[in-house]
Amino acid sequence: MSTIRLQRMPIAPARIALVLRLLSVVLALLTTAILLWATGRDPIALGAKVLSSTFGSSFGLEDLALLFSPLIYCGLAVAVALRIGAWNIGAEGQFNFGAFCATGIALFVPGPTWLMLPLMALAGMIGGALWILVPTLARAYADVSELITTLLMNFIAMLLVYWVATGPWLDPSGMALATTARLPVSVPPIWGIVHWGLPVAVMLAIALALVFTYTRWGYEVRIAGANPGAAAYAGMPVKRQLIAVMLLSGALAGLGGMMEAAGTVGRLQGGISNNYGYIGIMVAVLARAAPLGVLATAFFMAVILNGGIVLQSQGLTTHTVLAVTGLILLYAAIGDEAAHYKILRNKTGES
Repeated sequence: MSTIRLQRMPIAPARIALVLRLLSVVLALLTTAILLWATGRDPIALGAKVLSSTFGSSFGLEDLALLFSPLIYCGLAVAVALRIGAWNIGAEGQFNFGAFCATGIALFVPGPTWLMLPLMALAGMIGGALWILVPTLARAYADVSELITTLLMNFIAMLLVYWVATGPWLDPSGMALATTARLPVSVPPIWGIVHWGLPVAVMLAIALALVFTYTRWGYEVRIAGANPGAAAYAGMPVKRQLIAVMLLSGALAGLGGMMEAAGTVGRLQGGISNNYGYIGIMVAVLARAAPLGVLATAFFMAVILNGGIVLQSQGLTTHTVLAVTGLILLYAAIGDEAAHYKILRNKTGES
């Protein structure tokens, strides 16, 4: 005779965690399908409609790419911070402030396109880094939780964008409400309305994966994230690494904001982030903070968001998409915890 018991392991096996992540997505979609069926809708027909509208035309693929790009930037921003054990919940605010800074350069600094685009990108990155600076210093030197500070900074940045877009920077032509004038320079397109923001995001993900895997700095960041005490004992500058990683995190989100304003939207407007910063948290969590994993999960979330647009055309509300993303995160959290447990068999009489 033998008894079965569960033992919690300190580290979850990567393969098991990946399988449970995939299972969480399947369960979330299955739960959504059951709920749709219970309300009298055909989930198979709706799913087919989503897939055909997304992948069956160049229009659908272009829309998918435009959603894919900002999710990569925000997902990378959150994932980079997670590498050192920090939670950047403020990618939404950094995205907005990056777009704000880039727009300011475009509207008030004259110059040729070849010069303006790098300046706008630099302004966006600096803006994103500045927006996370106070929470970073508070975490590094006062041990203040970055969860709260980065979250609160979001609301300030979003309200700032709304204010300038409806007030000081409002389009003087009166052609549009709650938005600035169209930016005089824009990120060049590569296919239809898809611009260079997408390949730049993909290249950044690859570069970050190489840096975290093969450089000494990446190794120290991983050690500091896994065990700050051991890293400090080994002589690694934990606080300096934390500050560098957090500023990099903000800069990535800020660059995403610049690409959205100068590439996709063409102007600064209220709600420009479209909740990309918050969805980026889910992207990073599902990717287990792996830069290359962010590409896969950002693509999946882009399909979900694009599917939400299609579902709205079928009479469903945006709450359906929120429900799907919430279920995915819920099941992923349960799966992450389950991955830490191992089944052990004890023979009767053994302790």
